[in-house]
Amino acid sequence: MKRSIFFFLLLIAALALSSCASADSSSTPPALVQPNVMVEGTALPEIEAEMVREAINYNYEGALSTRLLLAFGTLRLAETTFPVNSAQAPQLLMLWRALDNLTNSGTSAEAEVAALLSEIELALSPEQIQAINAMKLTQEDIQAWVQANGITVGSGTGTGLGTGQGQGSSLSPEEKATKQAAEGMTGNTATGESGLSKVITNALITYLEGIK
Repeated sequence: MKRSIFFFLLLIAALALSSCASADSSSTPPALVQPNVMVEGTALPEIEAEMVREAINYNYEGALSTRLLLAFGTLRLAETTFPVNSAQAPQLLMLWRALDNLTNSGTSAEAEVAALLSEIELALSPEQIQAINAMKLTQEDIQAWVQANGITVGSGTGTGLGTGQGQGSSLSPEEKATKQAAEGMTGNTATGESGLSKVITNALITYLEGIK
């Protein structure tokens, strides 16, 4: 009888231990059930926001062509608080010289020209791009600049860039660069947009060369 009671108690104890072990193995801590709950939606929006960069705006009425707007706009930056600085000048000078040589060769492909213009835009700071966009340069601005610098467009007999229009020491940096560039050309007349683009490109190159 005592042996039966002993085995009965031993069986109860074994069942109790088995029950406890089963309960412990089935209760998984909450942290293990749902890992990585706090990863979603933290820093990604901020990273994407930092990558946004304002581009040159060509989508307004009377906007200049890409090359004219970049060249003329960069020249006009001399009149703002964000002119081309000495750190930017060498890279911009290299790019504009390359573009000028490419277009002068007569064998330039549109893709090559577009690639250089994109590099030129990237070389400008966000503040400079904003300043050019704020100018909203048009053909009227170009014509005013042309008249102020004594350039004849499309007549075939240019007047050159003399200082007989009340200029001289009062010339702005870009106007001085334009005068020097035009005096170094074999012809002083800008025929159409391509000729005007060349004059402005030469003026810009001369201006960049003078930045120390």
